[in-house]
Amino acid sequence: MPLEDFIITVFCWVEEHLEALLGDHRLRQRGFAPKLADSEVITMEVVGEFLGLDTDVGIWKYFRRHWPSWFPRLGSRTTFAQQAANLWVVKQRLHRHLLIDLGAATDPMGLVDGCPLPVCVLTRMPRCRLFSEVADLGYCAAKKQYYYGLHGHLLITFNGVITACAVTSATGDEREALWELTEGFQGLLVGDKGYLGAWLQAELATVGIHLQTPLRANMIDPRPPWVVRQLTRVRRFVETVIGQLTEHFHFEKIRARDVWHLTSRIARKVLAHTLGIFVNRQVGRSDLRFEGLIA
Repeated sequence: MPLEDFIITVFCWVEEHLEALLGDHRLRQRGFAPKLADSEVITMEVVGEFLGLDTDVGIWKYFRRHWPSWFPRLGSRTTFAQQAANLWVVKQRLHRHLLIDLGAATDPMGLVDGCPLPVCVLTRMPRCRLFSEVADLGYCAAKKQYYYGLHGHLLITFNGVITACAVTSATGDEREALWELTEGFQGLLVGDKGYLGAWLQAELATVGIHLQTPLRANMIDPRPPWVVRQLTRVRRFVETVIGQLTEHFHFEKIRARDVWHLTSRIARKVLAHTLGIFVNRQVGRSDLRFEGLIA
C-alpha cells in the first residue's frame, strides 16, 4: 500500500469513528477549538508510529517537513504535543470501537503476558526521579536480567489483537493485574507460570474465565501431553505481539515524564498496532504481517 493510501485509510477510519464517538457532545467545554483537527492529530500519531517515529517531536518534524500540504494547520511542536496528550481518553475509546469492528471485543479466547518497561539503566537508579512513586527494581525472566521501572501487561486474542493493556510497578503481582485486564472477558485464558495458582483459577472461574497455565517441573500435570504442547505453542503467540510492540513501536521505551504523557503514549501504540491489523485485513494480508504493509 502506498504511504498516501495508508494515511487516507487511517484518517477516514479515525474521522468516521470520532464523529460517532462524540455525537453532538463537544470534546472541549470552553475555549477555542484547536486549528488542527483531533482526527488529524491521531492520524499523524498512528502513521508516525508505523514509520518508527515514536516521539512527539519526531512525528511533528516529519509531517511538517514532508506533508505540509496535507496538514496545513499544523502549528507549533508544543501545541501538537499537548493536543496529542490531551486525547489519551479518545484514543482508548477509539481502540474499543476498533475491537468491535474486528470482532475481538467478545472473543472467548485470550492470551496474557507482560514485558518490562525500564525508565532508566540500573546505574542511574539511585538518581532517577521518573515515576518514583511506582517504579521499582524488577526481574525479567525472559531476558534473565534486572531492570528498574514499570511492567506492562497485555491481553490479546488468538489472532494477535490487543484487547487490554495495564501498567504496574516492576514488582507488581501479575495475578493482581490480571483482574484489570480481564474486566468483561469470559472464556479460555492462557498464561505463563506467573499466573499459576489454584486459588486464582477458582476465583476466575466464578466470573466465567477458564485459566490455563503450564505447571512447574516438580508438579504432576493431569492434562494430556498433547493439550500441554498445544497450550505452550499457543501461549508463545503473545510473544510475537510483544516483539512487534518492542521492535517496531518501541513499546519498552518510556520517553515520558509523567503518567499523563505515558498513558497517551501507550494508548497510541496499542491503537496503531490494532489499526495495522485492520488495514491488513482490508488489503487481504495476514493480521500480524506489518513488514511491507507500507510501500
